[in-house]
Amino acid sequence: MNRPEPDGSADSPVSPAPPNSPTSPAPSNSPSSEPPGPTNSPTPPTPRVPLHLRLRRNRGRLLRRSLAALLVLVVALCTAAVVAYRMTDIPEPHPETVTQSTVFVDDKGSYLGRRGPVDRQEVALSQVPRYVQDAVIAAENRTFRTDDGVSPRAIARAVLASLTGGERQGGSTITQQYVKNALLSPEQSLSRKAREALIAIKLDRTRSKDAILEGYLNTVYFGRGSAGIEAASRNYFGVDTRRLTVSQGAALASIVNIPSYYEKAGSDPEVTATLRARWVWVLDAMAASGSITAKQRADAAFPAFRFYPPGTTEGQRQYMIDVAAQEAADRLGVTEDQLARGGYTVHTTFDLSLQDATTEAVKDLKGGKSGKSGKGSKGVTLHAAVVAIAPGDGAVRLLYGGSDYARQPFNDAVGGAVEAGAALDPFHKVRLSGPLGALRKTAAPTPLKLASAYAAVAAGGVYAAPYTVTKITRDGRQVYTAHPDTQRALDEKEVFMVDQQMLTAYQQAAPSIRAVPSTSADGSVPRTFFTAGAGGGITRRTVWSTGLDPQLSLTVALFADRPGKKKGTTVPAQLPNDPPPTDSAAETAAQIWQLATTGAKKG
Repeated sequence: MNRPEPDGSADSPVSPAPPNSPTSPAPSNSPSSEPPGPTNSPTPPTPRVPLHLRLRRNRGRLLRRSLAALLVLVVALCTAAVVAYRMTDIPEPHPETVTQSTVFVDDKGSYLGRRGPVDRQEVALSQVPRYVQDAVIAAENRTFRTDDGVSPRAIARAVLASLTGGERQGGSTITQQYVKNALLSPEQSLSRKAREALIAIKLDRTRSKDAILEGYLNTVYFGRGSAGIEAASRNYFGVDTRRLTVSQGAALASIVNIPSYYEKAGSDPEVTATLRARWVWVLDAMAASGSITAKQRADAAFPAFRFYPPGTTEGQRQYMIDVAAQEAADRLGVTEDQLARGGYTVHTTFDLSLQDATTEAVKDLKGGKSGKSGKGSKGVTLHAAVVAIAPGDGAVRLLYGGSDYARQPFNDAVGGAVEAGAALDPFHKVRLSGPLGALRKTAAPTPLKLASAYAAVAAGGVYAAPYTVTKITRDGRQVYTAHPDTQRALDEKEVFMVDQQMLTAYQQAAPSIRAVPSTSADGSVPRTFFTAGAGGGITRRTVWSTGLDPQLSLTVALFADRPGKKKGTTVPAQLPNDPPPTDSAAETAAQIWQLATTGAKKG
């Protein structure tokens, strides 16, 4: 059916329907009902700009942003470093690094031994020869005099090793080593390494290089139990630091690198050869820097080292140190423990070369080795005590108290009660008073007391109290000086009577004793030399042999003991009889006299 045409001519306009009129289509949210428009028409793909072009276009902006971020990071790090630096205090040294031992030396300054928990004595840098300082710098840190106290390369290596679990890294500066050894714990961590660097920088800015080097040299470990260069000088070469030669100084500087290995230098050929190569390297560096002259380099010879570990005579010296330590503590008014930790140098009266020679002479006494059972005397131990005193002065030159300090710490020379017997007979016809009065009250004096009594006879009747310490120093200052304590104990007539009694005993002695040769300090025989004791024949219990002249009074005492009924006890025993103990005592006394007086001539 045809729809009727609207009224009007074909040319009349047709009015559009209003938007919301009933004849308008209802609006719809469906996409299909959206009127077509340019927003729904397909868009051709935009070409992708290559990355390098985008970076090129944004290069300036990225660079500005990166620089800004880097600047912020640097400022933050610098701020953190400044804050950390200001908050970091230089700590006090560890107690163990400032604790000093007390050293004992003989009458010529030779090292006897020490007392204290750590073998260390401080020494001023002025006492360390400049070439020794330069040797340590050449070996450990050649830029020490000019650097800022740290080594960036060493720190970087340490950080890398910590992060990767690699081996421990060395190469720190002397300042860093000092901080690590004396001021911080030995732990290996990044935080400790960072603190070490901060303290090293602060130390370098607040203290002089000389002060840092002095602290380092007094705390660095050199091996052989030596903390610091003073102890190392003694333990390796037997001298004080100020007496080190160029060669010795270069050797000690070379040892610091691996002290636990190089401490065997001189006794282990392989270690010695390795150290020699490093020693050459240090000396060459010193010559190249001008620290030593070409002549000094050419004249340098690889030094001889003290044998390590110490020999048997080293342990025997503890008898002397015991006596000297007790006397030194008494003179200073301190305890022996305070003395041991006080950093003193105790100068003694002992003659070390004579002491060591006596140790060897007594070791193989006839009639049974000293300290061991004699022939045919099961369980019997032979003991020997030797004392030598300067008459009229009281200085104890020789003090042999036993064969093995580790096995027998008791000192027979100063603490042993030895039956005197006929050894006291020369004093029976004279009046004894004062310090000699006690001789009448005891039948078993100590060898030291009897030797001092005979020294009074040698000095024309003047008794001098025996002493073992001549002076004590600390930090270069003398804090004690000994003065002989003398008094007259015998008049001239009494001295003559004692002399005659001793001479008679000597003339009545067996021919074997009278035939023993001896030499005094002036080239003659001793004014008196006699041997006596307790018991006789095959029941001889003790033997004393004494020689004296105005320069020396020497006494040798032999006695024996055996185990007692109670565990840990001993009782006196008869001396071994083959050969006769009187012969052994006289021969030993004559041999030691010869050693003592020959040394006096040479000295």
